[in-house]
Amino acid sequence: MRGLTSAGNHSAGMGSSGAGLGVVCVVLSLVACTGFDGAGMDDGSVVAGPITTAELPPMLGGRYTLDPGQDVVGELQVMRARYEDTFVDIARTYGLGYGDLVAANPEVDPWLPGADTLVVLPTRYILPQAPREGLVLNIAAKRLFYYPEVARGEPPVVETYPIGIGRTGWATPTGDTTVVAKARDPIWYVPASVRREHLEDGDPLPKQVPPGPGNPLGRHVLALGLPGYLIHGTNKPAGVGMRVSHGCVRLFPEDIESLYARVAIGTRVRIVNQPYLYGWHKGDLLLEAHRPLEEDQRDWPATLLAQARAALVEQQGDYFILAEDRIGAIAAAAHGFPVSVISRRPDTRVAVRSARRVVNIVAYDRMADRTVD
Repeated sequence: MRGLTSAGNHSAGMGSSGAGLGVVCVVLSLVACTGFDGAGMDDGSVVAGPITTAELPPMLGGRYTLDPGQDVVGELQVMRARYEDTFVDIARTYGLGYGDLVAANPEVDPWLPGADTLVVLPTRYILPQAPREGLVLNIAAKRLFYYPEVARGEPPVVETYPIGIGRTGWATPTGDTTVVAKARDPIWYVPASVRREHLEDGDPLPKQVPPGPGNPLGRHVLALGLPGYLIHGTNKPAGVGMRVSHGCVRLFPEDIESLYARVAIGTRVRIVNQPYLYGWHKGDLLLEAHRPLEEDQRDWPATLLAQARAALVEQQGDYFILAEDRIGAIAAAAHGFPVSVISRRPDTRVAVRSARRVVNIVAYDRMADRTVD
């Protein structure tokens, strides 16, 4: 058992074009970013007391080989901030979104963490409950999972990337679709609804925005079969990991560039909304909790304990004792990384204190060259 059931999907019908610089997409102007042309602890805290283990090289890359039935990938890490670091800088360096760090470090100032402040890097993930093929986006976790095709006889792999999603009122829809078009250096045809919103805010937009640093689509676009919805880069990478778009999905420039080169037209895309995920790892049942999106009206407290009990039955884990109070505490804290819900297994505090202590590799000169996709 890997996760909970996703929410329903919006529908709409976006036609596809070809790939590359000749792509022209005609889309509805009422939704999304639309058209383009290819021209803490369970008690609330997170790090308490000194962590004295030696600093190791960080686990980077977000690519994991999967064993049969594997639910959990990655490893929780902790790094020490420098005085000039911010969560925006740290997040991009370690393959995270800004919101990931805020959730995992609720007592740390995201703009002035402070020299020598320990920052939890939530780089351990429970895979969403969805077929493991193509692209799977969990909008509650603000994270994309890519299952590339592998050669016959090779083990399956998964790659994971942080994403920005639609803000309240412009929600990214859930559902199953495909990649229907691709474009490099796109023109953004601004939807009438977006232009109207900006005009009301005193920030008028043109009907189209050419390629370049002022284009919010960045340099690479994957168009989806849901009309008006795209997976694309950005000219504002600080928004990755937050609800900032008109419904489209944003990635860091380097991440969408990598995916663009490998994701073909016709690739399956599944968008799910799973804020609470259960998964097994080496005989331990873990829960990863994210704050549900504002529009998510499902009664999660009523289902979490039942889901955990069902997981024990599924694994014939009658000899396990659920730490039922811990389930509620993990869900309420919503730190965004997996924690055991089995009695006498490591709780949030122990999980953080035993996390991999890694070197601070934030490098501002490198990030200055990666501002725009």
